[in-house]
Amino acid sequence: MQTRYLLVVCLFFLFSKQDAISQLGFSHEVGVITGPIAFYSDYGLRGDFDTNIGNSTIGIGLIHYLNFSYRADCNCYTRDKYFNDHFKIRNEIDYHKTQLQHFGELVDPSRTTVEANYLRSVRGSTTVFDIGSQIEYFPFSIRDFAARTGSFAPFISAGVHFVTFDPESFTTNGGALETTDFPKFIGAYQQEGGSTWSIVASAGVRYKLTELSDLMLDMRWQQYFSDFVDGLNPRQEFNSQFLPGDGVPVPENKANDWIYWINFGYIYYL
Repeated sequence: MQTRYLLVVCLFFLFSKQDAISQLGFSHEVGVITGPIAFYSDYGLRGDFDTNIGNSTIGIGLIHYLNFSYRADCNCYTRDKYFNDHFKIRNEIDYHKTQLQHFGELVDPSRTTVEANYLRSVRGSTTVFDIGSQIEYFPFSIRDFAARTGSFAPFISAGVHFVTFDPESFTTNGGALETTDFPKFIGAYQQEGGSTWSIVASAGVRYKLTELSDLMLDMRWQQYFSDFVDGLNPRQEFNSQFLPGDGVPVPENKANDWIYWINFGYIYYL
């Protein structure tokens, strides 16, 4: 519900304030992005190739840029200032859903322990929707790039996104997700959806396809402020001073969930 209200407010601002924004010296760009996402979560082992490949998906997004180098109201360049010629504001809405399971040596078929059998049976998924903004820095002139078809423009960016997530977990053998046989899983699962914030950093390049359109390649790192985005947060075994769910993270659970996203985009200048 929070996300729905946030989206309505953002769209209202974007469309109802077009004239006012244009008068301040902006023009607009819109586009779409898509590409593979590696979801780094508590499923599988850190640094394991099979985990990185297996717990992956395809993400999609809609993007909108505020271009400071060109004015929409007069179809003319803005004043030649460094900020106008090297920065853009990027707003976007993203969606992805990832199927998750445990990979690596702990679930190797040669291991016949109770814990290995349990981990092999656990499956999960999470649906993620986020909306936010980034500031993009272009080290070379945006005006020069826009003037030449076939040119390239590298960039880096950083920003903040609001995230909603909806995880699910189950076992293929019908067993309980939380079991007293493995104290680190007591209180470790969350089946309810939630929300959090994330920080985003990326590096990429644009290619000037036509006078009014670009192609884009973007490599993104996105760190969530929650460790329950995947629905799993295993903790150390508990002693009498801890209640279930209050232990410190297990050694392999060193960070909150995060993703690495390689996306390809098409951008059109309005």
